Amino acid sequence: MFTPIMFASILPEILILTLAVILLCVEPFWKEDQRRNAGWLTSGGLFLIIIVSLLFGQPGEPTSVFGNMIRFDWLGFFFKILFMFAAAVTALFLMDHEKAGQRGEAYLLLLASLLGMNLMAVSADLIMLYLAIETASIPLYILAGFLLADDRSTEAGFKYLLFGTVTSTVMLYGFSLIFGFAGTTNIYLLSNLFASGQISVALAFSIFALVLVGIGFKIAIVPFQFWAPDVYQGSPTPVAGFLSTASKAAGFAVIVRFFFVAFPDYAPSWTVILAALSAITMTVGNLLAMSQTNIKRLLAYSSIAHAGYALIGVVAFSQLGAASVVFYLAAYIATNLLAFGVVMAFSRVTGLEDITDYAGMSRRSPWLGLMMLAAFLSLAGMPPFGGFVAKVFVFAAGVQAGYTWLIIVGILNSILGVYYYLNTMKYIYLYRMPNEDEENHPIPLTRPYAIALVVLVLGVILVGTVFAPWFSWSNAAALNLF
Repeated sequence: MFTPIMFASILPEILILTLAVILLCVEPFWKEDQRRNAGWLTSGGLFLIIIVSLLFGQPGEPTSVFGNMIRFDWLGFFFKILFMFAAAVTALFLMDHEKAGQRGEAYLLLLASLLGMNLMAVSADLIMLYLAIETASIPLYILAGFLLADDRSTEAGFKYLLFGTVTSTVMLYGFSLIFGFAGTTNIYLLSNLFASGQISVALAFSIFALVLVGIGFKIAIVPFQFWAPDVYQGSPTPVAGFLSTASKAAGFAVIVRFFFVAFPDYAPSWTVILAALSAITMTVGNLLAMSQTNIKRLLAYSSIAHAGYALIGVVAFSQLGAASVVFYLAAYIATNLLAFGVVMAFSRVTGLEDITDYAGMSRRSPWLGLMMLAAFLSLAGMPPFGGFVAKVFVFAAGVQAGYTWLIIVGILNSILGVYYYLNTMKYIYLYRMPNEDEENHPIPLTRPYAIALVVLVLGVILVGTVFAPWFSWSNAAALNLF
């Protein structure tokens, strides 16, 4: 029987599917110069869905619905809101992309991927989880290689598809082993299997490793990060921004729910493994970012480093740890989308992506320079921006769990991050264009870009200053795991 709770549990997905159908029916009848409006429809529709979900789709007590395939709780609900926000902003950025903005299929693929991410966040069954991951991933493979006339884009799409398929297959093999030994695919029943001692410790960690391959690829941690720089650089910039934020957050939604629920008895061991991966990931990401000359590759390696920071909350394996991961991802999504948004606005006018090309940008567009400053200071973990508070919480969770050495590594890596973020700002504020006539080369902002960037700047500042409500929601989400 279809109950009100079941309806509320998939209300955002029903509305997203409805929005996609409306877009599919309306877009073919628009003239060529009107198809850009697909971005307004997609973004406006998603913001409306967020409001409706907040009003009518909030969960109560954690409940399993649809044959225990979906878990209706605050953890999944909070992640859904984050994904829909990221997709709505990405739709605004797509509107003025020269080659993708007037193609309705780009927005449909974005909505299809969003649908998969939402289901990733609430999956309580291995079959549902795998289907959700593929639903989220396949549209992103296409979007990464969306620009068929651009060799870098097609290369990015092919690399993303190739690596994603291999890692997904490895993860599926891990799922098959779980079903073979447990006789169930319900994630919430797996802890009984591992706690009962029916399988050896070696086999349990083999399964853990196989699953980590697939999820590690999604969140781009070492050694599964090799695809990120090339894919981010070659993809359309709005797609790269979505990949680095929503897709990464979806991977963390899975890793938090799956590892916390299925492997609690092995936590003293797997947290050590993840702690080592966290330290290596943030170090590799920051060290390689320091030598980059392309702004999108720099942000790609920065994204890898931030996956390492966020992983500290998972390593803590506590309520504070889970809450800090959720909060970190909220701050990170707003911050990194802001950074990519400035890159999009700049490259739309200039067609350039090298860091040296940003010389004099603060004089060409003072507001754009300030927005980039806010984004980079937040990524560096400077107050009063969201990135600072987010790092404080994950570091506090690490200290509470006894991983002081990992926090020291994190602090040292944050210092490395400050170097390359401020090095980029040096070009924006201290250097001049070769002919020093920045006044004759302004960088105008279109309305969609202006709206998206203002919303993101406010988000970065609010998360960093009025952080109590956001952390309260993150804490409510983490409560469902313990």
